[in-house]
Amino acid sequence: MAGYSATPQSRKLGLKDGTRLAVVGAPEGWPLEAPPAVENVDGDDAADVILAFVRDLATLDGGIGGWGRRIAPAGMVWVLWPRKAAGHRSEVDENAIREAALVRGLVDVKVAAVDTDWSGLKLVWRKENR
Repeated sequence: MAGYSATPQSRKLGLKDGTRLAVVGAPEGWPLEAPPAVENVDGDDAADVILAFVRDLATLDGGIGGWGRRIAPAGMVWVLWPRKAAGHRSEVDENAIREAALVRGLVDVKVAAVDTDWSGLKLVWRKENR
């Protein structure tokens, strides 16, 4: 399929054995393809990687600050939104995510097609904020 890399999903997302992973707002039944032995964390627990699924700007604005605090100082947040290339509609795109992140001290370092239905923007803390 055009626009979707054959790179394994776990590698694309930076997941390794022992990674503390939080998945927020995933659609029911969403599969993480061939995950390594990660430690799933819930609530407000610290995480190395957060996969945050957003479908609207209110969810993005309401969640991004908390997600950032959970990954401090050196983790990453993947903000995922429905892929327009797959025919989905959403008010969220990489520019909206970038705008919400930059004012909070987070910076984007990678964009990727996470699967056939979701795109993702990888956010980390700016070096001076770590």
